[in-house]
Amino acid sequence: MNNKPILVTGATGYVGGRLIPALLDAGHRVRAMGRSLEKLGCRPWAHHPKVELIQGDVLDFESLKRAAADCRAGYYLVHSMIAQKDKYVEADRKAAKNMAAAAESTGIERMIYLGGLAETTRASLSKHMQSRREVSEILQAGSVPTTDLRSPMILGSGSASFEILRYLVERLPAMITPRWVQSLNQPIAIRNVVTYLVRCLEHEQTVGQTFDIGGPDVLTYRDLLEIYAQEAHLRKRLIIPVPVLTPTLSAYWIHLVSPVPTSIALPLTEGLVTDAVCTENRIQKIIPQKLLNCREAIRLALDRIKQEKVDTCWMDAGMLIEPEWAHCGDAEWAGGTIMNCGYRASLRATAEELWHPIRKIGGKTGWYYANLLWRLRGSLDRLAGGVGLRRGRRHPSELGVGDVLDFWRVLAVEAPKRLRLVAEMKIPGEALLEFKITPTGNRHTELQMLSRFLPRGLGGIIYWYVFYPFHEMVFYGMLKSIAKSIGKPIVSGPERFTPRLHTTCALPPNNAS
Repeated sequence: MNNKPILVTGATGYVGGRLIPALLDAGHRVRAMGRSLEKLGCRPWAHHPKVELIQGDVLDFESLKRAAADCRAGYYLVHSMIAQKDKYVEADRKAAKNMAAAAESTGIERMIYLGGLAETTRASLSKHMQSRREVSEILQAGSVPTTDLRSPMILGSGSASFEILRYLVERLPAMITPRWVQSLNQPIAIRNVVTYLVRCLEHEQTVGQTFDIGGPDVLTYRDLLEIYAQEAHLRKRLIIPVPVLTPTLSAYWIHLVSPVPTSIALPLTEGLVTDAVCTENRIQKIIPQKLLNCREAIRLALDRIKQEKVDTCWMDAGMLIEPEWAHCGDAEWAGGTIMNCGYRASLRATAEELWHPIRKIGGKTGWYYANLLWRLRGSLDRLAGGVGLRRGRRHPSELGVGDVLDFWRVLAVEAPKRLRLVAEMKIPGEALLEFKITPTGNRHTELQMLSRFLPRGLGGIIYWYVFYPFHEMVFYGMLKSIAKSIGKPIVSGPERFTPRLHTTCALPPNNAS
């Protein structure tokens, strides 16, 4: 039986990405499921001999059934909050029913679900917590026994809860806070969560049971703010609770001061309105481990950030959406349906030398030219409800498919040849940005920057032409600055170029002009 794999859904998410290495360390075979094989393939554990990657979607029953085939157990770590946004309740309901049915039809013997901890009175629960509770009920009503580990706030480098805490304390020396800062919570460190998840497989007493999991501290969110300030060696923060700040207003404020968007901040803040304290601790006797207190968990998370060793991040989750027209090649479409702006320069450098600055672009490195304009564009995007530049990047020099890069996401990376990004900012259309590195002989290499934009209606066309002069200026300056950053001379260019038609494909009907 131990030769059968363990299915992990949500494998590229914050918890799933940390659970898989722990399962491998414990000697288990793992089948990692995600919606993008390319995104899965960029994870550090992707090429482990005991890992099998499989494409699947919990909203697609047939793909879920294929993923679950011949597995002896399954972890359900999926929430549709990011992908479905306002429709996440119905999406989570459908996904849970699919998982229960797939587990039953494929012979999975048990499942483990990471749920949410909150007060037991359903009427007082937030919409998000009600959905988490409903998912648990659907899974446990099926024929396959499901263990529900109900977790409060998770503290760890890269978690959404930790990032909100970090940005609030580091950016705001004085805070006018909502009343929920006085609500009680029992935060748990991510490493303790992973240990519970892994070791549940070893203990029959956990099969089909519901357990509250939490750390050793019961404290208020205000206490957490003060502990963080102390551990980060910051001055004591002035915290003034007021009754008029609703969770919605709090979420918008968090969106402005942190990388976490309103769509994620809102359900998290709604969950903080009610107490989240363990009502029992049976699992501590079944699975004993050293539980980190909040101070230790925050200190460890800060150390990981300082060492640039953040294994997974809340930004990892979510669907990697590639525009349909992205496969059409470098085409200049008749009628100008797809707008493009291309610049290129030839340098006396190798492809590897040019790849070095390209793989470090964005985040703390910046964009090599007109960083003030990039920051201004990011600020405008935040005001419009977009993600802005604050997300940065997970690692200063490593990039993988699905990684966040400021207000872009990595669609493709082929070192040292190509980096393709898809825009996630608020724009009236869809946009791609691509860097291509092509050796041309005699230690000469051409670096191309190409922006492509599919406008949405008249507003998208106006948007493109308003920003077009800035694109030309920025691309020209970036190519020169990239050459300067590696100390290599430009042989020719930078110059404007028009991409030629390489392939033929049709645009979606609703985008035709």
